[in-house]
Amino acid sequence: MLKEIRIRNMGVIADATLELSPGLNVVTGETGAGKTMVVSGLGLLLGERADADRVRTGEKRAVVEGFLDLPDDHAALATLRDEFEFDGDEELILSRTVAAGGRSRAHVAGRSVPASVLAQVGHDLVAVHGQADQWRLKRPEEHREVLDSFAGAELAALAEQYREGFVRLKALRAERRELTQKAQERAQRLTMLEAGIARIDELEPVEGEDVELAAESERLTHAEDLLAAGTGAAGALAGDETDPDQPNALALLAHARSVLDSAVSLDASLGEYVTRLKEIQTLTADLAADVSGYASGIDMDPARLADVHQRRAALTALMKAFGPELSDVVAWRTAAGVEAEELAGSDDRVSAIDAEIASLTPKVADLALRLHDARVEAATKLGQDVTAELAHLAMGSARLEVAVTLNAAEAGLELGDGRIVKPTEHGIDDVALLLAANKGMAPKPVTKAASGGELSRVMLALEVVSSTGEVPTFVFDEVDAGVGGEAAVDIGARLAKLSEQAQVIVVTHLAQVAAFADNHLVVHKSHDGAVTESGVTSVTGEARHEELARMLGGDASSAVAVEHAKQLLASSDAIRREAMSPAPVR
Repeated sequence: MLKEIRIRNMGVIADATLELSPGLNVVTGETGAGKTMVVSGLGLLLGERADADRVRTGEKRAVVEGFLDLPDDHAALATLRDEFEFDGDEELILSRTVAAGGRSRAHVAGRSVPASVLAQVGHDLVAVHGQADQWRLKRPEEHREVLDSFAGAELAALAEQYREGFVRLKALRAERRELTQKAQERAQRLTMLEAGIARIDELEPVEGEDVELAAESERLTHAEDLLAAGTGAAGALAGDETDPDQPNALALLAHARSVLDSAVSLDASLGEYVTRLKEIQTLTADLAADVSGYASGIDMDPARLADVHQRRAALTALMKAFGPELSDVVAWRTAAGVEAEELAGSDDRVSAIDAEIASLTPKVADLALRLHDARVEAATKLGQDVTAELAHLAMGSARLEVAVTLNAAEAGLELGDGRIVKPTEHGIDDVALLLAANKGMAPKPVTKAASGGELSRVMLALEVVSSTGEVPTFVFDEVDAGVGGEAAVDIGARLAKLSEQAQVIVVTHLAQVAAFADNHLVVHKSHDGAVTESGVTSVTGEARHEELARMLGGDASSAVAVEHAKQLLASSDAIRREAMSPAPVR
């Protein structure tokens, strides 16, 4: 529920705080005191478009704040936890600031948010019904929601089954349409992939092969130079059989060792050098053998060189087409194989889709027709219940009808009886609330058949018969417009009935309505026409008697007027006690 609303610098209100309670809250006051600014402020708080004209003359900005108390499992709190990391332990405060220049700012729980978020959260918190805010009656698409809400959980479950089937059927048809429309593109793509795969598979490239071939090409191209270098180095290390007189490293090392061996007897320390020379001789001999082996392994095959050049050229062409590196070519081949397999199986997918569509379509059609029948049945009951309520709301001659018609179409979903309709996510129905304001008149769309005050009363009747308690607060502005006397008493009683399971806030000028209040707030304006913080008070006892006496058109200080007010309160209390029911309002 709303615990408190604070409004600053809006219209005639300089600074006013409304402390609200559960049950029925009534806001009264003299004409021009700013009662309707309460509804306007709530509209801003719930995401309504900001209007700079609402800012009090001479002020920089108008501010509206709402302090709320909600159960932990309420839908609005779930939205805030999911999207704004609201932990629920802190007090929930909604605020809206409108600058004189027209710009506005919105905050939820101290966090800056777009105004649309206020509307999203507010939709679950407060239903405002003023002459300018009959959104559930002025928007035809909302008429279905009113009916479905009234019908209850059984219809909601059926509607969800239908929606799931409809969404799946729509997705299947979209997928099939895409597959069919792009069949030529897929065929062209498959042809390209298969050509590339065949080209790569013909060569069977191996990652890193291009680097190895480049090195081999260098060796083959310079084979004669490499052979000369190898044999020359081997001869220098171990000697050349064709030129025995040529000095070599091993011969020189042998001579040096011989010289040192002859002198070891003269100086034992030379033995260390002899040992090191032995090691060098061994290493040199091994090196000579390795170099000689390298030289003997030099390939002088021109045919192999030609093959290497040809292979490198082929790999280079692949890298230009699928590279730039050979590793990219190999990766392309792997990915292309997977895609080609998928494309080749697209015809099988079309067949599978056709089979599922053929199976699912009659199921969806059956659910749609069952949903239609359930709505037709609920529509009759809703029309009867609302009509009965209107009889208590100064609209005794009015009759509400809920028209449920099929969305007939030339092409679409075929029902079991051969009729063709245009399905939507919500079913196959057009739902319209129709009102015959007087006997003998043909029903017309409710927004065309009713005045502003009558619209509020129709909305009140709808809320009384269909409220589920999901929206914790209802606000009504001028629901009693154009009525008085006994009819006004009936309106007050209906508002009190609704307040048994939800918080209700009513702006009224009728004492007969105000007499039913659980919390009676009076807006007083000062001599300069402003409403200050002290100008909104909750009245009880004698103060309430005097306010009701004023509203009845009498002198608030007159004993007769005050006695009349007391009698009105006693009568209202008696009506509430008699009408109170332990069962929740449907």
